Amino acid sequence: MRIGMIAPLEMRVPPVAYGGTELVVSLLTEELVRRGNEVTLFASGDSLTSARLVSVCSHFLRGTDREKSVLNMLNAVNCLEMADEFDIIHNHTQLEGMSIAGLVRTPMLTTLHGNLKGDWLNLFYHYKGWYNTISKSARSLLPERDNFVGVIYNSIDVKAYPYNGNRRDSYLLFLSRISPEKGPHLAIEVARCTGMRLLIAGNVDSVDERYFREEVLPQVDGDQIKFVGEVDFPQKVELLTGAYCLLAPVTWAEPFGLFMAEAMACGTPVVALNRGSIPEVVKHGKTGFVVNTLKEIVDAIPLVEQINPADCRRHVEENFDVPRMVDDYFRAYNRVLEESAGSMVATGVIN
Repeated sequence: MRIGMIAPLEMRVPPVAYGGTELVVSLLTEELVRRGNEVTLFASGDSLTSARLVSVCSHFLRGTDREKSVLNMLNAVNCLEMADEFDIIHNHTQLEGMSIAGLVRTPMLTTLHGNLKGDWLNLFYHYKGWYNTISKSARSLLPERDNFVGVIYNSIDVKAYPYNGNRRDSYLLFLSRISPEKGPHLAIEVARCTGMRLLIAGNVDSVDERYFREEVLPQVDGDQIKFVGEVDFPQKVELLTGAYCLLAPVTWAEPFGLFMAEAMACGTPVVALNRGSIPEVVKHGKTGFVVNTLKEIVDAIPLVEQINPADCRRHVEENFDVPRMVDDYFRAYNRVLEESAGSMVATGVIN
């Protein structure tokens, strides 16, 4: 199959550090190529891939003063200009790919990596292609529309994550983007209530700098509460394999949460608030605890010792590993192609 894969330009593919969408795009692309498909990846020029790489910028955009909206649109336009070379286009952007999908006959599948609201729903209504969500929760937040091909969970390359089934350190870990919706301020409250150390690792986007300065940083004392900044993959797995548990006190409808799958792959239990996809990713009482209040998080911390690290690893292997995700997407591609061909016959585009 010939596939045009559109990635956001915010991070390279795969990401240097934080970048859940770019990680998923990389894993999907590489496995599709390994299985003999012809994939053209539209991503930043510093991306590392075995697919054909086409780019409008030499370096990923996060942390630069480049005009991100312009370059991301050009990236999508690049793909559509080459649309006749592909059987299907798989779009991982929202504004750029979805807004111009109807300009070519090549069918498009869009993976909605985030939640949509407000004017974004207008874009969703006018979108001319097929779509999937990355959790049942994300699907439930959208209005009913045709051309939905199903829920396809994200994945990680489980074998790349070291497993620790032995005794762990006594620190709690927050490992995610530093933003109000991810809840690092609540993780700090949990640490204060339990008296345990907390390590906070993650990037701070420009829109969240004020929140970080005013709500998080003043509580970092370098002793009980320590901020270690954004971490690369080796640093990440070192933190995950040593942590007593991962905290996910999210305050929004989390669409998926790769960081939780990464933790469980290392054998690390997750204690999280019941928001969005959390109960789909974390198996309550088996791989961690999914609770409704901050007090219940605090109460669950001593119970983490009851969780078997092997159950955490097995859960991710069975549900969130790369082969399962790629199988699901390949079925989705075939469905889109079949329905697209049927639609063209019905409308007289082809005989």
